[in-house]
Amino acid sequence: MIVFNYEADFELVNEDMYSDWISQSIIKEGFQEGDINYIFCDDEYLHKLNVEFLDHDTLTDVISFDYTMGKLISGDIFISIERVRDNAIDLNISFEDELPRVIIHGVLHYCGFKDKSDDDAKMMRSKEEEYLSILTN
Repeated sequence: MIVFNYEADFELVNEDMYSDWISQSIIKEGFQEGDINYIFCDDEYLHKLNVEFLDHDTLTDVISFDYTMGKLISGDIFISIERVRDNAIDLNISFEDELPRVIIHGVLHYCGFKDKSDDDAKMMRSKEEEYLSILTN
């Protein structure tokens, strides 16, 4: 089950559409949907998690804690709405275009996609684009 939680002054419009899209993406990658919690928060909230759990003293747009077991996808995905807004400005795209990319990015990590090397990042971006095209159709 996919659950959306809010720790910031933000609420996702059309949760059912996003939930269905995420579920379809998981199935298409050959996995099963377990318990996935999205927590939308601000920079301060996410920075604290980044320092406490990952020992990274930086701002980031998304942190995911993966509880996947075998093919059953589960985890907590924390998204800083502030960072997504700033990144959208930096990328010269709308917030509404950037947010779904970040939403699917966390799930793709659970499906085994990485983004540390250039080649892995290209594959991750390709997968993001593939699923973004499904959302917009």
